[in-house]
Amino acid sequence: MHLIFLGSPGSGKSTQAKRLAQKLHLLHISTGDILRDAIKNQTSLGLLAKTFIDIGELVPDDIMLRLIKEELTRERKGFIFDGFPRTLAQAEGLEKIISDLGINISRVINLAVPDELIIERLASRRICRNCGQEYNLITRPPKVNSICERCGSEVYQRPDDDPDVIKNRLAVYHQKTRPIEDFYRTRGLLTEINGSGNFDEVFDSISEVVAG
Repeated sequence: MHLIFLGSPGSGKSTQAKRLAQKLHLLHISTGDILRDAIKNQTSLGLLAKTFIDIGELVPDDIMLRLIKEELTRERKGFIFDGFPRTLAQAEGLEKIISDLGINISRVINLAVPDELIIERLASRRICRNCGQEYNLITRPPKVNSICERCGSEVYQRPDDDPDVIKNRLAVYHQKTRPIEDFYRTRGLLTEINGSGNFDEVFDSISEVVAG
C-alpha cells in the first residue's frame, strides 16, 4: 500500500499518518526526517541541501525529489508520505519517480479542517522549551500554568502559532495545495476526510477509507 497524506498545518495529518503507518506496518516518510538524516549522515545530497538550509532558503524541488527517490529505492515496502508533495512541481516529479520504480499510489488522503478550527488549535498550542513536549490550552493544558509536566521547564507559544501568522500560513498553503488536490482528484486518487472530529473518530474514518 502506498499512501499520501495532505492537510493544512494543524490538521493532524502527521499524527494520523504515524499511527496508520504503525498499524499497517508501513514506512512513514517525512521530508523533514529525510533531510535531517541525509545531513546527519553527510551524504552528498544532504550536504547540498544543507547549503540552502544554512542561508534560510527552502531546499529546491529537484534536490528534495532526488532524496525521495533514494529513500524509495532503498526501502522496498509500502509507505505513507506525510505532507509531501507540497507543490504541483513536486507532485509531478513524484509521479515520474514512482512510475520509474513501478510503484502505484493507492490513495491520497486529504484531511479537511475549517481554517477557524485550525487557528483555534494552533493558537492554543504550547511547547516545552527544553524537551519539546506539546500541550494545548483547550484540550491538554499543563497541570501547572506554563510549566512542563515532563521536565519542569517553561512552556511557551511558538512565534508561528500567533493567530495572524497562522492566517498567513493557511493562505499560502491553500494557494499552493489546491492545484495538488486537483492533480490527484483528476486521477481518481483523492479522498477528503473530515478532520474536525476527535483523534480516534478521524483515525477510524481514515482506516475505513483505506480498507475499502
